[in-house]
Amino acid sequence: MLLPHTSAVTDFYDDEQLSSVHHGEIKAALKALTGANRVEIFDDTRRTSSIEKQQQRQIREPANIVHNDYTGASGPKRLEDFFGDDPQEADRLKQHRFAIINVWRPIASTPVLDQPLVLCDATTLSDGDLVAVERRAEERIGELQVALYNPQQRWYYYPRMHRDEILVFKTFDSADDGRTRFTPHSSFEDPSAPDDAPPRESLETRCLVFF
Repeated sequence: MLLPHTSAVTDFYDDEQLSSVHHGEIKAALKALTGANRVEIFDDTRRTSSIEKQQQRQIREPANIVHNDYTGASGPKRLEDFFGDDPQEADRLKQHRFAIINVWRPIASTPVLDQPLVLCDATTLSDGDLVAVERRAEERIGELQVALYNPQQRWYYYPRMHRDEILVFKTFDSADDGRTRFTPHSSFEDPSAPDDAPPRESLETRCLVFF
């Protein structure tokens, strides 16, 4: 879902502004959008297609593989990891519905012309389209899903997104009642982008959302 969202943050590369301003804004927006009673933010990931900025700021490049961040197993594990010092609270929260929601926004002063984010309409997925893959990092071993090609899938993106817009999508839902649980997504090279398109700069904020 694309939403207008003007932030009071003046520098999205400033960690202090993210924690003191951006997080409160995102929590309020998600509560209003979903009706959640609690939102916890566990990750902010900046990305850019500028190799120079990747090296200068030690941030990641756009993810050009079609994937979903969590599986039916790794979603609950992420909740447990977040409440690692309070396993009783984790167990209590798992008794009720919760979701993991990504909030993606451009953070450059110019609109996104190349490497935009494309999302799959989850209602067009078929059984077997998503395959679980182990993901290893220094601090933990996780699991994500990669998507297999299926001509029935429908994919959409929002061209020329700017920093006063956010893209909100769900990467896990504990409810297994037929509603959408996962949203495969990826960045991609837009063939319509001009040769002098400015590098994409973006921030994705991952949130545990409790109902």
